[in-house]
Amino acid sequence: MRILVVEDNVTLANGLAAVLRGSGYAVDIVGDGASAVAVLATERFDVVVLDLNLPEMDGLDVLRTMRARQNNASVLILTARSAFEDRVKGLNLGADDYMIKPFDVGELEARVRVLLRRQAGLKAATVTFGDVSFDQNSRSFSAGGISLDLPAREISLLETLFLRAGKVVTKQSIIESLAGFDDDLSANAIEQYVSRLRKRLAPHGLTVRTARGIGYYLEKTQSS
Repeated sequence: MRILVVEDNVTLANGLAAVLRGSGYAVDIVGDGASAVAVLATERFDVVVLDLNLPEMDGLDVLRTMRARQNNASVLILTARSAFEDRVKGLNLGADDYMIKPFDVGELEARVRVLLRRQAGLKAATVTFGDVSFDQNSRSFSAGGISLDLPAREISLLETLFLRAGKVVTKQSIIESLAGFDDDLSANAIEQYVSRLRKRLAPHGLTVRTARGIGYYLEKTQSS
């Protein structure tokens, strides 16, 4: 899952990115409103953490532009503005949640997880497909009550496929979910991750199928 942090306070932005990356998300940072609009016009994100007091363009104008362009990424406004009118305006413009600075990082992570669940059309924190379960709060997988020990990239890949189980996910969508601006992730690299994931899932009744020329999808094996 990919997150964009739009924040002009470099220390805060880097701190947020470090925490979210530590939870396994691909995170990018921009420091002004105009850059945010430009990036959002060409890149896909699942969640945007958006400050309001930005140089170049106000955060509310960024949000207004996003929604006018039919960009449906979930938006969590994070700002020092505490006025009730600002909160109402942000929510009316299409924000999904609103947090006032200073804030608790643990709460922010929890709210991001809720937004991701909502975006995937899920209400429960734990999702099961076949014999495998995914705990969205801890971003961990298990089978038969035993934790599956997966590297971070494979967790992100399986999460992307798991939340769309049975549906084809394009290679480009997978790359965008796993990689940030500074990551060089090719289609061949994705194929290697998929190959490793197939081996790990085989004992648990799941496999990753290839939709030739399009992408991949998660499927139960006949024996499951």
